[in-house]
Amino acid sequence: MEHVNTSGKRKTAIARATVKEGTGKVTINKTPLEIYSPELAKLKILEPLGLVPEKAEKVDISVLVNGGGVMGQAAAARTAIARGLVDFYKDEELEAVFRAYDRTLIINDTRRKLPKNPLGHGARAKKQKSYR
Repeated sequence: MEHVNTSGKRKTAIARATVKEGTGKVTINKTPLEIYSPELAKLKILEPLGLVPEKAEKVDISVLVNGGGVMGQAAAARTAIARGLVDFYKDEELEAVFRAYDRTLIINDTRRKLPKNPLGHGARAKKQKSYR
C-alpha cells in the first residue's frame, strides 16, 4: 500500500501529514476532524478537502501538529494536507487548482518574528526621549 509523507509550516507550527488509500478519514493529532475544535480552525483545515472532494474521499489523512497556536496549527495542517494530496496523486492540475485558490495551500508562510533591538522593548518599538 502506497503512502506519502508531507509537511507544512506556519510561524512556529509544524504539521506532518501521512496520506494513504482509504475511505476519506481525516485525523488531526489522532482526533477525527468531525469533532475537532475550534470550528474556525476546522473550517480552515477543510479547505483543500472541499476543493477536490472526489479525490479526498479516496484517501485517509493523518496529521500530527505541534508548536504554535491554534490557527497557526490549522494553517500548517492545511498546507500539509494539500501537499499530501498533490504528491499522492502526482497531479499538476491539482496543484494548479490549489495555487489558484490560495498560494499558501502549497507554499509555507515564510514570515517570522523580527529580532528584538537593543534600543527598545521590541523589534520596532523604541524608548521615547524628551529634551524639554
